Amino acid sequence: MTKKRKLILIVDDNSENRKVLGSLLTQNGYEVGSASDGFKALKFIENKIPDLILLDVMMPGMDGFEVCKKLKENHSTNYIPIIFLTAKTNTEDIVKGFKLGGVDYVSKPFNSEELLARVNTHIEINVLRGILPICSRCKKIRDDDGYWHSVEEYISEHSEVQFSHGLCKTCADEMYGDEPWYTKDKIKE
Repeated sequence: MTKKRKLILIVDDNSENRKVLGSLLTQNGYEVGSASDGFKALKFIENKIPDLILLDVMMPGMDGFEVCKKLKENHSTNYIPIIFLTAKTNTEDIVKGFKLGGVDYVSKPFNSEELLARVNTHIEINVLRGILPICSRCKKIRDDDGYWHSVEEYISEHSEVQFSHGLCKTCADEMYGDEPWYTKDKIKE
């Protein structure tokens, strides 16, 4: 089973920053998308939802705070973790970023190891926080593309979990009665 690579969207008006970040993330196993401004970022997200966004604050047209606000107001994108990556380091801006829904704030110039640690942490938190839409009748789970899968199939595709099968006591009792199911008269010959 191949684990799906997580998609990180880099939003920065500086092409060199996008290139450096893209290279760093790709070398560490991430799929990377990029946008040079807020409008292009929102357009990108209409077509492909990233697992995390690295978002510059100071950009022409629509700044990072406005992009974050728009994403957090939309039910289909409000769960995406956003890490602000910016030279704006005053307390007022940092607090504003958190109030708008950012999960972290990294100052430029950034330390590569620190940035990767923060990206890895927020990806993991988002995976653990994930909500599984499950049918209340048949117990199938809906994936991000709207298809329904058995719980076992979904978990197998989205994790490294392996299953072993058995019967719990309640099911064994329902199938075989109150006697232990392994008694001789219950075994078909």
